[in-house]
Amino acid sequence: MSRTSIDPITFEVIRNAFVAATEEMVLSLRRSAYSTNIKTRADFSCAFFDADLRAVAQGFTQPVHLGSMVEQVPRAIRDYGPGNIGPGDVIVTNEPYPSGVHLNDITLVSPVHTDGEVVGYVANLAHHVDVGGGAPASIGAFREVFQEGVIIPPVKIVEGGAIVDDVFRLLLAQIRSKHETAGDLRAQVAANATGVRRLQALVARRGREAILATMAELLGYTERRARAELAALPRGTFEAEGQVDTDGYTDQPVRLRAKVTIGADGVTFDMAGCDPQRRAPVNSTYAQTFSACAYALKCLVDPDLPVNDGFYRLLRVDAPLGTVANCTWPAPVVGGWETQTRLVDVIFRALLPALPDRLPAGTKAMMCHAGFGGVDPVTGAYTCFLETFGGGYGGRAASDGPDAVQAHGQNTENAPVEETERGYPVRVDRLALVEDSDGPGRHRGGLGLRKDFAFDRPTTFTVLADRTKEGPWGALGGLPGARARFVLVRGGVERDLDPKSTVDLEAGDVVSFRTCGGGGYGPPGERDPERVLRDVLEGKVSAERARDVYRVAVDVDARAVDERATAALRGAP
Repeated sequence: MSRTSIDPITFEVIRNAFVAATEEMVLSLRRSAYSTNIKTRADFSCAFFDADLRAVAQGFTQPVHLGSMVEQVPRAIRDYGPGNIGPGDVIVTNEPYPSGVHLNDITLVSPVHTDGEVVGYVANLAHHVDVGGGAPASIGAFREVFQEGVIIPPVKIVEGGAIVDDVFRLLLAQIRSKHETAGDLRAQVAANATGVRRLQALVARRGREAILATMAELLGYTERRARAELAALPRGTFEAEGQVDTDGYTDQPVRLRAKVTIGADGVTFDMAGCDPQRRAPVNSTYAQTFSACAYALKCLVDPDLPVNDGFYRLLRVDAPLGTVANCTWPAPVVGGWETQTRLVDVIFRALLPALPDRLPAGTKAMMCHAGFGGVDPVTGAYTCFLETFGGGYGGRAASDGPDAVQAHGQNTENAPVEETERGYPVRVDRLALVEDSDGPGRHRGGLGLRKDFAFDRPTTFTVLADRTKEGPWGALGGLPGARARFVLVRGGVERDLDPKSTVDLEAGDVVSFRTCGGGGYGPPGERDPERVLRDVLEGKVSAERARDVYRVAVDVDARAVDERATAALRGAP
């Protein structure tokens, strides 16, 4: 069937059916999963690929997976051999180099057969709460990938619709949280089965030729729209540098550099100048770096633009092999997402002078992982918990940065206090915004988040984060946001923890996460005094900070701005 034989209505119906299939996979996975990280925090994504392994549709729970699945799924199928995968089979992998991500993210891929032929593949990627390795939740300051958990090359976990018991048992033997992990893996299998059924039904209803023709037209349609969007962006080359504050072993920051070239044929992201890879948890795989670039580009185009191979065709990433932006075996990859999200911040910093009305000041730009676990003395079961935390988003040209949100591709939800306390041996003593953590500006940065975990028995706790040396940068006269702090409270005494460290806790210990604020946008002396007043009354900014930084005098008792004192502070004649 030729492209011209597809009428617009049929095209729209079928292309939306592709997306609907991936979104139903999302619902199936989330409602079937066991772990808080997947069923509640939604740390996973689903996608559909055609028979040539080109992305056709993606159901986005996590935008960080924009590019990572596009790299990993085709590589897994080609390495295993498409001819070795039959109806009802499912391939599992978390192999990181070069097309995977960190080991916690496990991907399952299933073929979609109709009338004995493959019309495509469905896949889902989910972050598991534990995959073995040197610390509970499989995060820590590891020095090589073998310390991080079980490494799974592409293998069959389901054959002919039945779980391969030997493979399943072998994987679970490496993992602490066997009950949750077994449930989550089965939920991933169910999600793929849902996608296969929906796409097979679509082919049966519309016909194989119509489906194949629509897929081809969809990719071309997306490319045409993407080219039109890029034509409206400023042409040129834009550069910026940034850093990850610490690698977990040395005091040397990890240097990052991005050069973005917007041209007639697409956008090139050049990562030459990033530091060589380290024996430390700061290495991004190529797939993670590609995902950072894809996310940054997607932020600059029409939000309604479909995300598929037609979009990716206009994206090129040059990341030198052996660097923290494209690490090689056996470099540790557990902290790759920390570096990946900081690369997004560097890319935005490069482009901000050309697009000042569209891009924010510096943002949290770290995943900010917390993981803990231990053996339950009553049941003998090993429980593991993992969460990532929100922080301040950067101020924008027209608005303040949101408070305590995930940023730059993160879309996970906060783990509910009630669910956390019910399911894990911990009490959440405090959940609040961090006062005065904003980056001051005409539009202030968002506030950081504070969450305090209290333990009544010995537990192993890991922090895998950053931003303890420098807060997010301010833009166009705005000031930086406050730095993050990770604090151990023992016997009432506070001690700062290294942002990449594992500690053995005693009964009664408290670990307090206090994330950074976003950078400010524009000079703080130009902020509307009424906005400053509102921040003071809401407990976000202290009256002292209002006076000393924003030059606004707030009469707290009167709940009003002191106009005369404010005019004097701001130097009015």
